[in-house]
Amino acid sequence: MPNLTAKELSGISDQLDFEKVLCAKYQAAVQETEDAQLKQSFQQYADQHRQNFDCLLNFLK
Repeated sequence: MPNLTAKELSGISDQLDFEKVLCAKYQAAVQETEDAQLKQSFQQYADQHRQNFDCLLNFLK
């Protein structure tokens, strides 16, 4: 794990929470919409936020 200050760790923790919430919201939107184009867009957004989350988490390892 990189040497990070408490403030940096707090910022990364906040960003992890943000990415997790956005991924969940877009996943919910995928389930709720009937429009195929919207479903595809929402799924892409959810995937991107999941990738962001994973990237930040791997950075901490």
